[in-house]
Amino acid sequence: MLAGPPESVTMKSGLEVLTPNKSVGKHSAGQHEELLVVLEGQGEMSFKDGSKLDVKANHAIYCPPETEHNVTNTGRSVLRYVYVVASTK
Repeated sequence: MLAGPPESVTMKSGLEVLTPNKSVGKHSAGQHEELLVVLEGQGEMSFKDGSKLDVKANHAIYCPPETEHNVTNTGRSVLRYVYVVASTK
């Protein structure tokens, strides 16, 4: 499907799999923006200011640069999502 080098030289992605009650831990992507595409399960994204977003299968969540956040599996089954991080500078 793709030929040659990728269009973005700063984009990184990966698959995260969290068992129930587990989290990725508080972190910030620094000067990067982050997109999560939830494939399976349900959870919660929490932010430094105390706000929270519910996440579930077929949702996409955007996290701006310099935003401390955490993702926790609040469900009874595996939470599986793809993250994509790209530099803003």
